[in-house]
Amino acid sequence: MPVKDDKKERSGIQVIARAAAILRVLKDERSGLSLGQIATRADLPRSTVQRITGALAAERFIIQDPRGGGIRLGPELGAFAEAANFNIVERCRAILNDVTRDTGETTDLAVLRNGGMIFLDQVPGLHRLRTVSSVGDVFPLTTTANGLACLAIMPGERADALFARETGQDPASAAGQDFHRKLESIRADGLAYDLDEHTPGISAIGFAFCDMSGSYHAISVPVPTLRFDDIRPQLETTLRQARAKVLADFTT
Repeated sequence: MPVKDDKKERSGIQVIARAAAILRVLKDERSGLSLGQIATRADLPRSTVQRITGALAAERFIIQDPRGGGIRLGPELGAFAEAANFNIVERCRAILNDVTRDTGETTDLAVLRNGGMIFLDQVPGLHRLRTVSSVGDVFPLTTTANGLACLAIMPGERADALFARETGQDPASAAGQDFHRKLESIRADGLAYDLDEHTPGISAIGFAFCDMSGSYHAISVPVPTLRFDDIRPQLETTLRQARAKVLADFTT
């Protein structure tokens, strides 16, 4: 009997792991995927994918796109995402407040979702001239400090896929090689930079981290470029301290 119980437990854990792999594959594909595409990307047999997606659909974790776009994440996951977002915002709010207090600049919290950086929270800066975005705004990955920070901490293959999707460039091209060098620098330093790349007149520094569910988040400080050079050393010191606190929080 104990042997059978052990086999059932291992089988149950395997099913959960495979279901998680399928959900992760669908996470960045808003328009949906076919069973064959899911099987290929998750490296699972098509029959296994069909069985697991049937169970996930019954719980409304995934749905079939009525416009024929394939299988995509379902509404039930939205409730989990909202709960997770609230928890992340709550846990990071004190750090955002500390960064703004210490630098006088706006501090943002964003999450990587559907191929873009979505703003979850913001503490406005103390200067009259300051950068402000709205919660829910979506920014690109390859030209922003928060997006580049997230790309730098994920597996290289996924970063390449997101780079190609956003830019239309081959990761093996000259532009792709520049992109790889930029990510290597961010990995070595821990901080990512946007020097007038996304919006002329605004520069930013940020760092990324992964939460318990595997979602990528970033905290960044955008600054009017006219005072960026003067405050850059202070921003770097403050963000390194904030990064250490966040990484300690999410690894304990």
